[in-house]
Amino acid sequence: MAMARRLLMAAVLCLALAVPAVLGQAAAPPKAAPAGLPNVTAILEKGGVYSTFIRLMKATQQDTQLNSQLNGTSPGFTVFAPTDNAFSNLKAGTLNGLSQQDQVSLVQAHIIPKYYSMDAFETASNPVRTQASGSDGPYTLNVTATSNIQAINVSTGVVTTTVSNALRTDQPLAVYSVNKVLLPYALFGPKPPPPAPSADKKPSKGDSSASAEAPTDSVAHPAGAAPAGARAAGWGLAALVAAACLL
Repeated sequence: MAMARRLLMAAVLCLALAVPAVLGQAAAPPKAAPAGLPNVTAILEKGGVYSTFIRLMKATQQDTQLNSQLNGTSPGFTVFAPTDNAFSNLKAGTLNGLSQQDQVSLVQAHIIPKYYSMDAFETASNPVRTQASGSDGPYTLNVTATSNIQAINVSTGVVTTTVSNALRTDQPLAVYSVNKVLLPYALFGPKPPPPAPSADKKPSKGDSSASAEAPTDSVAHPAGAAPAGARAAGWGLAALVAAACLL
């Protein structure tokens, strides 16, 4: 009987020691899952008003390219995302009039191959290079921030707009919303006038006025020499006078 009592007390003691340990494990908060790499398409879709820009990125495969570069060793990226209203305010046919390569350049002109926080725009060195480039070099932007970051202005030389809000600001990707499409100067700026025709243009070979010959009856005769027809008429007149004298 005493043995049974000791065994029962030992069991109760073990149970008393085990319960706090179990309760402590249950109360421990779960470990946070590691944050995944940013996905620019998912960020824009969450914003809800960037469907046109998303379509352009997918059509030009710039979404895939940007996400791939974010997975690599890059200094980060900054994206200016125009709203759907920004595209609606474009002149009709603006996008349809662009070639496939120009559409790629248009999207790339909204991407800076460097991460910029809101504060970093205060010290940005203008012009800021974008992902787009052409025969005259990279497409650039002028980005200026007012004191205390009250406003961030972005200009292409064709349009100027203001950053309305930030969709993401964590490294390595910053995404900022803009109310105008950043039309690149190289694609939408004024075109230089065509060169003026040369003033000393030479006549062509087939120009008859340059090779016209003088009329044959305008050839000058030497001084004192009469034409052959005139000499014949003079001899005939002399013969008639002589015949009249003999009659």
